[in-house]
Amino acid sequence: MKSASTRRIEPLAASNSGEGMLAWVDMQEAAAVAEACQQGDPVAQRRLYDVSHQNVYRLIVRMVGLQDAADVTQQAFLQAFRKINQFSGRSQIGTWIYRVAVNEALQHLRKRKRRHFEALEHEPMDRSAASRENMDDKELLEQALAQLDPELRSAFLLREVEGLSYREIADALEIPEGTVGSRLNRARLELKQHLSEQGWGS
Repeated sequence: MKSASTRRIEPLAASNSGEGMLAWVDMQEAAAVAEACQQGDPVAQRRLYDVSHQNVYRLIVRMVGLQDAADVTQQAFLQAFRKINQFSGRSQIGTWIYRVAVNEALQHLRKRKRRHFEALEHEPMDRSAASRENMDDKELLEQALAQLDPELRSAFLLREVEGLSYREIADALEIPEGTVGSRLNRARLELKQHLSEQGWGS
């Protein structure tokens, strides 16, 4: 197994500014698309979906797991188009879409937690040395990330994967900026602890 000094975690790099949620020509286009969506324009709805789907799906996969991600992503967009008239324009449309997506993911997790007869959200991890040896860096990190409280996980993902600012995360999660900072600090500390428990660097 590699030593702690030679192992690096890099699979959760922030998304490139030229893709996904940020792939608007400019903010004027984003505002125009949002306004057209509020008028029920199907072409605008398709543009909003095309621009944001990749990022929303990537976020939801890490929130609810691969098995349910497609369904939750579909539900998130259905909710977004149903509630588009609630978008006031005080934040960017991309930030608002993240808000809807996170809310759908959290609601899904709460419902799943109540269904005791269903399988656990994440398979119990084999912590044997042999198992750790066969896991690559990304798998170890994903396992640790899955153990975070969903509210901490959502803040961490929006910052470290989606590249949102503290202000944008605050808008997306509807919390104060100071709370964003505290959640990120807790998420990073707990992530480090979980990685240590998985034998990271041993």
